[in-house]
Amino acid sequence: MKTKGKVANYLQKLIEDGHPIHFSLIDPEKVTDIDLLDRVTSRLYKAGTSAFLIGGTLGVSKEKMDATLTVLRNYDIPKIIFPSNINLITEKADALLFMSLLNSDDLYYVIGAQVSASLIVKLAKLEAIPTGYLIVGHGGTAAHIGRARVIPYDNPELALAYALAAEYMGMEYLYLEAGSGAPETVRPDMIRIVSSSSGINLIVGGGIRSPERATELVKAGAKAIVTGNIIESDSERAIKIIESIQKVNVS
Repeated sequence: MKTKGKVANYLQKLIEDGHPIHFSLIDPEKVTDIDLLDRVTSRLYKAGTSAFLIGGTLGVSKEKMDATLTVLRNYDIPKIIFPSNINLITEKADALLFMSLLNSDDLYYVIGAQVSASLIVKLAKLEAIPTGYLIVGHGGTAAHIGRARVIPYDNPELALAYALAAEYMGMEYLYLEAGSGAPETVRPDMIRIVSSSSGINLIVGGGIRSPERATELVKAGAKAIVTGNIIESDSERAIKIIESIQKVNVS
């Protein structure tokens, strides 16, 4: 069996110790002021974010990825690529979520992009973290681009079926995505049913705007919370989300 990499071990240790993971998602396409990015990410780091996710669905080039990662290199937490396509792969990151969009009708997003990316990941010496990606509810741009057959908010049993399939295929994480800027997050009931009936680690993102909601999702069974849009619009609230979930012990 292949030994887990440094980033995977770091995340697993947080989970085993009962510490919810917080991912700060940075979209390089939306970075217009490098100095502002540095100030905001410094505050997120000091507040205790667990890792930086770097990626976006539209308009992101490798040059923008590299410029963003250059700002983040001074922080001693993982820098993980959140890839929408193979153009976002860069050797400047520590790892990437090696994702399969499980509910896409387009085989490219289920396995095609992964085959195209595999040798690039190998040559870049990036740590790959096997992750299922499941788009729920609103879905947003990610659902449109990825041609996803979106899971309804009120159908946790269908989400569980995908979660079990991902677990049985050996994936370590399942990212439940409501879509960037979604009007509603993945519902706690869905998280509760999936987490209690499967052994896969749940990452939850999309529409998380308040500390109260983030805490509710963690208590329902989310091992990791992702905040993205709120960092861009109200970094103070993002910091409060980090501080709030740190108070929850999920062991």
